[in-house]
Amino acid sequence: MGTVVRLWAAGEMPYHDGLYRPDDTGREVYVEGPGAYHPDAGQPIPFRLGGPVDVDLVVEEDGTAEVDHFFESTLPDGSGRMCGGGGGMGNTGHLARLNADGSLRWVAFMYCSNPFVGVRYEGTTAVFTNDWGNELRLDLVAPALA
Repeated sequence: MGTVVRLWAAGEMPYHDGLYRPDDTGREVYVEGPGAYHPDAGQPIPFRLGGPVDVDLVVEEDGTAEVDHFFESTLPDGSGRMCGGGGGMGNTGHLARLNADGSLRWVAFMYCSNPFVGVRYEGTTAVFTNDWGNELRLDLVAPALA
């Protein structure tokens, strides 16, 4: 069992903004901007992916964070589920895509997103809402998120 799967099973993830996969690959995630942490309800949360992340190095240097799941929702096409929530500090959020059998496809940790409390779907786009009413839109057919 790799680092990401082991952490996920323990209710933890790397304490570093990133998108992590069960094969222990990762990419930087950027959610900086007023939509991520500003209490103006309904603002978009900027989201973009960066370069590769060394998962084991991140865990060694930054540690891990416990996460709480606040929602889980079946994908409209039945191919799996999305879940998300927050962490102990109140400013962190996470999202995860699970396969139909419940296994982890990817998980994203974001330090300044605030906890995510729900999701709705618009075609292939998942629209996540944080606890301040701000929205993060992810195209689930984009190669990095499929």
